[in-house]
Amino acid sequence: MWIVLGVLVFVLLAVIFIYNRLVSLKNQTLNGWQQIDIQLKRRHDLIPNLVETVKGVMKFEQTTLTQVIEARNKAISAQGVAEKAVQENVLTGSLRQLFALVENYPALKSNENASRLQEELSSTENKISFARQFYNDIATQFNTAQQTFPSNILAQTFGFKAADLFQVTDAQDRQLPKVNLSL
Repeated sequence: MWIVLGVLVFVLLAVIFIYNRLVSLKNQTLNGWQQIDIQLKRRHDLIPNLVETVKGVMKFEQTTLTQVIEARNKAISAQGVAEKAVQENVLTGSLRQLFALVENYPALKSNENASRLQEELSSTENKISFARQFYNDIATQFNTAQQTFPSNILAQTFGFKAADLFQVTDAQDRQLPKVNLSL
């Protein structure tokens, strides 16, 4: 009788431990996503300021400015990790194009406000990258915990869902950059 009771207590404690671990990983994954969301909001807030700063000087590049704003608006309205990742990658490409054009305008390169905003956006891009890396790390742990025995049984029983990961979707982002050090 005591042995059966001991086994039941052990099984109950194991179930509690596994369930709590899954909940903890789920909450850490949600926190990781919120950290990304905070940085994305910061980036979305900085973009209109940069566009307004460069708009007067870049009169002939209105198409690029329009693309940046459209990409920003689509990124803001995207839902879920997968759609958000795709739209944010489009926005990143638009910003790269804008930064490349800014380099061709001496008046913008010397404009302190434009330089500061560009630096803020670059810093924010780095923070987004780190936040995505953290999110992917914790989401992978969460997904692994749901797929390994015996926690997979509890994950299915309690309806835990796998977390989506941020992935590189643009083939250009996978290509190695070309570096030319010849003078």
